[in-house]
Amino acid sequence: MSSPDAGQCFLELLRMMARLRGPGGCPWDREQTRESLRPFLVEETYEVLDALDTGDPARIREELGDLLFQVVFHTEIAQERREFAMADLLEALVTKMTRRHPHVFGDRPVGSAAEALAQWEAIKDTEHGGSPRSTLAGVPRALPGLLRAQRVQHKAGRVGFDWPDAAGALEKVREELGEVTDALQRGDRATLGDEVGDLLFSVVNVARLADVDPEDALQSTVDRFSRRFASMEDAARREGRDLSTLSLDEWDRLWSRAKSLERPA
Repeated sequence: MSSPDAGQCFLELLRMMARLRGPGGCPWDREQTRESLRPFLVEETYEVLDALDTGDPARIREELGDLLFQVVFHTEIAQERREFAMADLLEALVTKMTRRHPHVFGDRPVGSAAEALAQWEAIKDTEHGGSPRSTLAGVPRALPGLLRAQRVQHKAGRVGFDWPDAAGALEKVREELGEVTDALQRGDRATLGDEVGDLLFSVVNVARLADVDPEDALQSTVDRFSRRFASMEDAARREGRDLSTLSLDEWDRLWSRAKSLERPA
């Protein structure tokens, strides 16, 4: 059985989107705006990431399709506003990617992935009228805080503004922890937020330099905490207890039990 033609399927998707937004289309789709669709774009992106974690090809295919639908939705809105059409988007994308890969489509060979990335960044700089760009340019403010910190630190590190290793960055964590402690002891609410932010930023530095993805590490910890908390709830229910009535010692006992249940035999 032959595979469907990707070009024809994509055209069918564009026609479907136009019908959903057109007269007699779906009332919900017709009333959507760029602003109302923003949460769905973010949600679909994270669902793709979640699917990638599972490694399930069927789910990855489905979630990538949902994300593509969001791209098509936004492009349809742009076409309705006479800003650009899908053909314009695709042409600009192909042109940009061709320009940024002269080692593939031109005569500027590179010897490594690092050289390819450096060439990519240099080409990006020329795309802004030749005016100097900050080393940190191009990191979206809308990124989640941990990921944004990681990307900013990585860019700064590429020009030498970095710790020599994770151990050096860990000393900064200790320093920032002391400043958080000091702000708490003084009751200085005005600076506490800044100090906590500095501490988190420093922890991201340690993770990055230790080759640990901070977002993945935190998500893993949240998953582990959630499993243990659910185990505590089950244990308390079996004892006929309500968690809100437990003493600190009882909390500690149930927590230790939940941790022990996760240890390999």
